[in-house]
Amino acid sequence: MLQFPKPPHSLHLPRLYAIVDVEACARAQRAPLDVSRAFLSGGVRCLQLRAKSWGSGPLLELAAVVVSDASQAGALVIINDRADVAVMAGAHGVHVGQDDLPPVDARTVVGADRIVGLSTHTDAQLEQGVALPISYLAVGPVFDTETKATGYDSIGLETVRRAAAIVSAAAHPLVAIGGITLQRAPGVIAAGASSVAVINDLLVGDPEARAREFLRALQ
Repeated sequence: MLQFPKPPHSLHLPRLYAIVDVEACARAQRAPLDVSRAFLSGGVRCLQLRAKSWGSGPLLELAAVVVSDASQAGALVIINDRADVAVMAGAHGVHVGQDDLPPVDARTVVGADRIVGLSTHTDAQLEQGVALPISYLAVGPVFDTETKATGYDSIGLETVRRAAAIVSAAAHPLVAIGGITLQRAPGVIAAGASSVAVINDLLVGDPEARAREFLRALQ
C-alpha cells in the first residue's frame, strides 16, 4: 500500500470560499484584481485565483499582487491548477481537478506546509481522495452551472451529505461548489459542507456588498 506524506495540520476554512475566475470577471466587465480587492474589503478570508486561459507570466504577476493584498487582510490565497505559480507567488496553496496535476505531484511541488485542494464529483473520487496528501476536498457541481464544464451532472444536497460523511473521518474540510447562490448557500452548509465556493453569484451587483451579504447569510 502506498504511503503518502502527511498534509499540513488540520485546516480550518472560512464558510465563504470566493473564487476570482478571470473569465467570469471578464463577462462581468470587471478586472480580476479589482474583484479580489472588493472581496477582501467585504470580509472574504479565503480566495482562489482561477485563470485557466492565462499564460504563466500574467498569472504570476496577478497572483503576487493578490497574495500581497490578502496578507494584509489575513486571508488565504489558493491558486487553481498551477502549483508552480502558487509557490512563486507565495500563495497558501493550490487547487487541482481530476485532470490536473495529481495531488501527490502537487504536494511535491508546493511542499509539506502548503494547502492542496482536490475537486471530486463522485463518491468513488471522494473515497480515493481522502487517502491522498490533500488538505481539503471539494465536491460538485452541487447545482447546475455554466461556469465550470466538469462533464458531471449536478449532484444535489444528498450527495453533499454523503460527501460530508466520507471526509469526516479524515478530518478534511469539505468545500461545495457549483451553482451556489446567496439563497442556496445556507442550505449547502446545513447539508454538511464546511465552505461554499462561489464564482458568479459574488459578481451580482457590487462585489464587496455581495460578499458581505454572503457572509451575513452564512453566519
